Amino acid sequence: MGFLKKFFRSPIHENEVSAPQHSSFEHLSEEELEAHLGVFRYGEFRLTDAVRPSYDLQVVPRQGYRHDAYQDEDRKHRVPVLMASASKEKLFELFMDMIEPLGGELDVVLETSHHRPSGGHEDLFREHIDAPVLKSTLWDFEELLLNDGCAGIAVLNPSIPLEVQFDEHKLLIMYGQSLDEFEEVLTAHGLPLDPDIKFITEAEHVHSSSDQFSHQFDQLKMRLGMDSQFD
Repeated sequence: MGFLKKFFRSPIHENEVSAPQHSSFEHLSEEELEAHLGVFRYGEFRLTDAVRPSYDLQVVPRQGYRHDAYQDEDRKHRVPVLMASASKEKLFELFMDMIEPLGGELDVVLETSHHRPSGGHEDLFREHIDAPVLKSTLWDFEELLLNDGCAGIAVLNPSIPLEVQFDEHKLLIMYGQSLDEFEEVLTAHGLPLDPDIKFITEAEHVHSSSDQFSHQFDQLKMRLGMDSQFD
């Protein structure tokens, strides 16, 4: 999905756990695992249902954002990046506000790892959708996009170019040569700039999904007119 696809991926579907070597989940009882997956708040930060940190809390989820950069190997230049983590109660509205700086006609990429137990994902692409139509559709699928650990979305305007990603980990990633408007939105929503913040993707973590979310994802795909893979 866009430039930033190389996160640590450990998808876990509903009632299914796969523990990598030396995983903090490796020797847990079912009761301990269930208790950990049932924790949805760390301090004032509320998680969605999509992802949980490692049992030993290598990274404790918290709210904030930092500046970063992505090295575009094809074009041989660095792309400025903002990465942000927001508590559940403000996350989706923040994502929708992040779409505003992109303009009136947008391209969309949906990412899915449903039904892929061995890993990997599929990207689906839709060009030239009016921003109000897109936002109305996404509001209808707020629960899915917030809580499905096997679904992500990117919204972009290639003519600027700018992109906003709302990924499977429910992080917000914005990239482009001018990110000032995005940073203003983050500040307006009360997210602090924290150069030292660590995100849940930077340590062991687990994803969660369900058959219901997989069905809803198919409905979203049809609403957006997507039926082919994006290469």
